[in-house]
Amino acid sequence: MTTERTEDNERNEGTGRDADHGEWLEALADGEGYALVCPEGHGSLPPRRVCPECGSTSLSREPLPDAGVVETFSVVHVPSPGFADDAPYVNAVADFGPIRLTGVLRGIAAESDAVEIGRRVTATVEERATDGEPLIVFRSIGER
Repeated sequence: MTTERTEDNERNEGTGRDADHGEWLEALADGEGYALVCPEGHGSLPPRRVCPECGSTSLSREPLPDAGVVETFSVVHVPSPGFADDAPYVNAVADFGPIRLTGVLRGIAAESDAVEIGRRVTATVEERATDGEPLIVFRSIGER
């Protein structure tokens, strides 16, 4: 079994198919975020070996666009314990081409009217205030 896994890793080298979520977060933090995309254009994040939409095993690593668009958001005032020192904060879902990412929108007051659907954002990785764990963070790059 170990031999098969090694052969799989060599065969998939560079595709990102064997990357775990931690490695993907590091890539995003380094400005090299990517999605795993099948020939049909369905995107997903690692770790994946098959497309969750169509079942294709042919996944390629495609760079994320530099900007995404906020599709929805929620202001969190009563957080889970892992986010106790971060509240209030804005949790958002942003469209980045083949994938949608969920992250915290920083740089905008959670109570302000500046939070809006359609806002253009970049994605990076920062630390949670509560425990220093990595967190996907969106930063505004201008008005829509």
